[in-house]
Amino acid sequence: MKGTKEIAPLTAFRDLDKLGLLNNVTTFNFHLHLPHYEVTTHDAKSVHILGRQLIDPDRPHPFTAAGNKEFNCLLWMPSTEQRAGDILLIDSTHFTTLFGGTDSLASLWRNLALMK
Repeated sequence: MKGTKEIAPLTAFRDLDKLGLLNNVTTFNFHLHLPHYEVTTHDAKSVHILGRQLIDPDRPHPFTAAGNKEFNCLLWMPSTEQRAGDILLIDSTHFTTLFGGTDSLASLWRNLALMK
């Protein structure tokens, strides 16, 4: 959040979070170079965007120049007839406390450990 040391809250789509991965998760850590995970399929059952994070508007990039204010940062692909397990796509920098978000990180780890 501009002018503070606080991280902007995560835009969470909790209605799609059937596994409870985002229980007590309010933010991810702040990192300037996180990737955007673009969803190119139109099959809403195959990929679920569970979270988006605000982009730093002070760092020009073609993605923000195109009008984007957030990027997809947490995707879940549920198991299917062709895939026995779930896939969770999240950048590895979200698993460090170097960039803040420590309480939410602890909740995310707990939720992952309890995932069924």
